[in-house]
Amino acid sequence: MTSVQDIFRAFYPQYKEKYKPSPEQAKAANDIIRCRTSDLGGHAYECETCGHTQVRYNSCRNRHCSMCQGVNKEVWVDNRKKDILNAPYFHVVFTMPEQLHMVIYHNQKLLYDLMYKCVAETLAELSTDKKYLGAQIGFFSVLHTWGQNLHFHPHIHTVVLAGGLSKQNRWRSSSKKFFIPVKVLSKKFRGKYLYYLKQYYEQKLLVFYNDAKKYENPKQFQSLIDKCYSLNWYSYTKRTFSGPLAVVQYLGRYTHRIAISNNRIVSMGKDTVSIQVKDYRNNNQKKTVTMKAVEFIRRFLMHILPKGLVKIRHYGLLANRNKKTKLKLCRKLTNSPTYQPKFSGLSTVEIVSIIAGKDVTICSACNKSHLRSAILGAVP
Repeated sequence: MTSVQDIFRAFYPQYKEKYKPSPEQAKAANDIIRCRTSDLGGHAYECETCGHTQVRYNSCRNRHCSMCQGVNKEVWVDNRKKDILNAPYFHVVFTMPEQLHMVIYHNQKLLYDLMYKCVAETLAELSTDKKYLGAQIGFFSVLHTWGQNLHFHPHIHTVVLAGGLSKQNRWRSSSKKFFIPVKVLSKKFRGKYLYYLKQYYEQKLLVFYNDAKKYENPKQFQSLIDKCYSLNWYSYTKRTFSGPLAVVQYLGRYTHRIAISNNRIVSMGKDTVSIQVKDYRNNNQKKTVTMKAVEFIRRFLMHILPKGLVKIRHYGLLANRNKKTKLKLCRKLTNSPTYQPKFSGLSTVEIVSIIAGKDVTICSACNKSHLRSAILGAVP
């Protein structure tokens, strides 16, 4: 099976002849190329019984690497089990209009942070309104920046607790439908984002390049703002969950996802890459898209996040400052069962053994002895 690593190894030099990657993009590319190779060092294992040896190289641990998210995802989801309440949850998605895509891409750190800020303020303000719920809710948000074809498509996935804590410290449940109308949600989010965006412009915090340079002209920028105000911003709620465990199982699908997984790569040709995509306009039918390999790398690298940007953010009852007080009270009020994280205190090898369903330290040749390891140094 062709992997993202295979494509970068074969075509990244050609990509660099045509494009100049940012420092973050260059680091991610080099990490992906070197992941689980002798360049990063590893361990050599020898069986005491039969003498069989095997080598396991270290992972790069880059959050954009397709080979490094499995264990991270499992540990994160396992840790979240203790926070899950016996209450309804909804999956809400906030998208950005196409007219703002390049402005956001040119100001990634600032305007990604603004997306999180506006989602958080929108949900917090509307949920405390007695017209909708009249209580403080809990939720977490995850930024995704890609569409199925790897084009730039920034949007926020938010898992929302559909119930909350009133000012009288009582639990308030919502109905089976999401408690905030989607149109109200979208309009509030749109107003907040454009209000702050205009403030950033007046404070000269924004930069513009290429086709977006025209927005350096205040009249052109105001025209952009006016256009975005006239649009219906597309936000929507996805299915609810049948019980707390279903929420846990669902979380990892979004929290540690990268722009494209290896199983969506169909093939790699002489200078092309074919990927599988879902056609959302045609009942999610799967089809194959072929592009130049260098173009594949260009699109992939558009989704490398700025250094230091926190991808998963918790708010309200799920915020760290509230976990030992408000969240603990909510667990009691909702009679939520206690989940004991199964990976707590375990080593990576022990965690991998649980995920794999077998002891990975046992010799694969004789299935009798544990393997002895020796550290292999990384290539300078």
